[in-house]
Amino acid sequence: MAKQTWKPGNMLYPLPAVMVSVGDKEGNTNILTIAWTGTVCTNPPMVYISVRPERYSYHMIEESGEFVINLTTEELAHAADYCGVRSGRDVDKWKECALTQRKAETLKYAPVVAESPVNIECRVVRKEELGSHHMFLAEVTAVQADDAYLDEKGRFDLNRTGLIAYSHGEYLSLGEKLGTFGYSVRKKSAPSGKSGKKEKAVQAEKKGQDVQKRKNSRRQNAREAVRQPAEQNEKSSRRPQNGKKKYSRQAAPAQRGKIEDRKINKHK
Repeated sequence: MAKQTWKPGNMLYPLPAVMVSVGDKEGNTNILTIAWTGTVCTNPPMVYISVRPERYSYHMIEESGEFVINLTTEELAHAADYCGVRSGRDVDKWKECALTQRKAETLKYAPVVAESPVNIECRVVRKEELGSHHMFLAEVTAVQADDAYLDEKGRFDLNRTGLIAYSHGEYLSLGEKLGTFGYSVRKKSAPSGKSGKKEKAVQAEKKGQDVQKRKNSRRQNAREAVRQPAEQNEKSSRRPQNGKKKYSRQAAPAQRGKIEDRKINKHK
């Protein structure tokens, strides 16, 4: 398999395309779409976003030290793209995308996007000026989750929200589930429920078919065992005994004719 070597670049895909909501101390708010984001620590929970200094929202994050990461879904894909290609200097993205801003639980300036199923409230703890982008390292102060996606046991079913990803310039929906964390080493459990009953029924049917095949095979072998001696006896009965020839019934009349001729000649 041939491969090409390219100059250094960012090819780490897919990524989450999130809408980041921000606000300044004068009460101005905005939304920008970011793919350069991710988790950096579990305890304490920490995330990061990388923003170009020339972006309109940059000074709001720097001034307030706050931002909210709002997860995007298939229904929010159009808004996510719009908020990434239009500047808050020129348009009101809240109005243009028909999005609702609500007060965060733990932040003073940055609002949350109400239409997003998950809002991650963040407070900046450090800024790293890396180059084209400056990274804001932040601690998660609260998470808001839409209770419409709670299952019957009260667990939040995030993958039912219709999350999207960003890969090499394209927005993609998530595909079918391939497994769960640790499934590669997990022992197979006994099937349960309707699917388990169906699987058991299929296995039982297959087992019954195998048993029937073995029975049919034994019967066939038994028939062969009986047939072979009979054929051998028939062949042996056709062999000459004591040097005398045996003739078949079809040849018997001609043979009897020869015997009669000899008798007649004898008496002449």
